[in-house]
Amino acid sequence: MNIFVSNISFKVREQSLKELFQQYGEVSNVRIIKDKETRRSKGYGFVEMPNDTEGNAAINALNGTNHQERTIVVAEAKGKKETTETQPEN
Repeated sequence: MNIFVSNISFKVREQSLKELFQQYGEVSNVRIIKDKETRRSKGYGFVEMPNDTEGNAAINALNGTNHQERTIVVAEAKGKKETTETQPEN
């Protein structure tokens, strides 16, 4: 399950986010999104948990909680919308 986490403190590192979510189960990947030019956190990221039950438990437990002086928002990540391009007929 891919989990979207927003309103993350700019000081939070991936290891700290991983430790927060590991309380609820196995974490396979953590990615905090950073600005390409400044390399500074954009304040949101993604946590991947292979077990959906554990992922849902983490979402329910952590959404709206305080983490490093910020109220984090935790929800299931929505995939990018697939666009179907129509090709002109020849």
